[in-house]
Amino acid sequence: MSEETERESMEFDVVIVGGGPAGLAAAIRLMQLDDTLSVVVVEKGSEIGAHILSGNVFEPSGLDELIPDWKEKGAPVKTECTGDRVHFLTSETGAAPVPGLFLPRPMHNHGNYIISLGQLCQWLGEQAEGMGVNVFPGFAASEVLYDSDGRVTGVATSDMGVGKDGHRKSSYTPGYELLGKYTIFAEGVRGNLSEEVMDTFNLRQNADPQHYGIGIKEVWEVEPERHEEGLVVHTTGWPLDNHTEGGGFLYHAANNKVYLGLIIALNYRNPHLSTFDEFQRWKTHPKIRCYLEGGKRIGYGARAVNKGGLQSLPKLAFPGGMLVGCGAGFLNGVKIKGAHTAIKTGMLAAESIQKALSSGDQGQSELSDFEASVNASWVYKELYRGRNFGPGLHKLGMFFGGVFAFIDQNIFFGKLPFTWHNTDPDHECLDKASAAKVIEYPKPDGVLTFDKLSSVFLSSTNHEEDQPSHLKLKDASIPVAYNLPEYDEPAQRYCPAGVYEIVEEGGEKVFQINPANCVHCKTCDIKDPKQNIVWTVPEGTGGPNYANM
Repeated sequence: MSEETERESMEFDVVIVGGGPAGLAAAIRLMQLDDTLSVVVVEKGSEIGAHILSGNVFEPSGLDELIPDWKEKGAPVKTECTGDRVHFLTSETGAAPVPGLFLPRPMHNHGNYIISLGQLCQWLGEQAEGMGVNVFPGFAASEVLYDSDGRVTGVATSDMGVGKDGHRKSSYTPGYELLGKYTIFAEGVRGNLSEEVMDTFNLRQNADPQHYGIGIKEVWEVEPERHEEGLVVHTTGWPLDNHTEGGGFLYHAANNKVYLGLIIALNYRNPHLSTFDEFQRWKTHPKIRCYLEGGKRIGYGARAVNKGGLQSLPKLAFPGGMLVGCGAGFLNGVKIKGAHTAIKTGMLAAESIQKALSSGDQGQSELSDFEASVNASWVYKELYRGRNFGPGLHKLGMFFGGVFAFIDQNIFFGKLPFTWHNTDPDHECLDKASAAKVIEYPKPDGVLTFDKLSSVFLSSTNHEEDQPSHLKLKDASIPVAYNLPEYDEPAQRYCPAGVYEIVEEGGEKVFQINPANCVHCKTCDIKDPKQNIVWTVPEGTGGPNYANM
């Protein structure tokens, strides 16, 4: 125990940071291989699944390998996809159907399922606990621990009961040191500890910048006559212009529920664009509102997604640990799916660690065989086939990029003899506000479209009010002195939860942060033009509490 931090330590064979599909798959696979191992999964959400948000059309290939009898064991993967519809939205009322023949082959969803990824993670958590895994929800891993040689030895969880002023309250409880021979970082997109180890070990040296989108999602309960269980609807086009990558989804789940949302690439150029309001506007299109009229919105959330693909993958292994799942960037952009690759990479990490530990390794090695196993797997083959999808959209725009994707995937099967790159970081892509078109958004009607605060309420977001803000500014002057005159301070609009505002105090403009609203989407950490906002973890259990997202 350190006298400075008064932390207690717990030792395990393997520490896993993040209770999503990658982390839980790693834990389960470790126990399948050697049930004498001591394994801990630490999760910042109040319970497993609380911070999980995804579309989600689920490809079961990874789950098939992890738990072959998942159907018999009652996994919440039941609603089979019955058909795909894709619309190119030409205007606020116009649309053209995109025949299945013209879709890139990986976008077809035959054999996939419409699920709640949060529910699946809850079930995976139960499987892991039943096998002897220590699952610690409500503990936010806030610090990477290193030994004197610079090797990762585990993580520390955040202290609880620290006030806004930085002083300890009567409820103060120090964090714990979770020490492991190996540590798996499975935090999901833009995990703050994953980003730290990438910087510490220079893991991105030979990779393109990671690229991201913001996915904003709602869950609706709709009229039975408007519901088509198993139907998968995708849209491209309006309300986004041809130079703004993105698209909408509407998935008909069981029990008259639909999951719908809009993904907007965070390399968008217009600083006046509001991600939340574009989504609200998208719902008013006749091809979407026809399913929602008479229904009721019952859930809301937002989360960044990675979209850089193969060219943006970092080096995966480093002394004492490895990166898996979406934290490393394994989403398949053509399929718009990452849960199956997250599960598989978690399994491969587990296999590499168990092999090392069984040979007497006590964590001294950098497990380069993990990287080799990923490169030999179907995960790498998938990402390789789709490697030009994202860069193609960036270079050619949504229309001609879509044409290229069809040619690349359906005629050449992803085997064209070149690899495109996108080396422009998302945060450097904004035009100056003075040169960009101001976008006027209609007021919400409270029936089909809504405001941010009522939406955040539906996410059940909760943070202890008297705690230091988990949203840090490197330089407090930048929002007003630089971002406001240059970009009309875009944090007001890229944040889908009303966290950032420009207000007047004493006749002066002030940048106000409302951390209690934060849904942990990580967009601010990605899109700020000066990379001035640093997202860190709040106290454990803080953030959204998603139900069935």
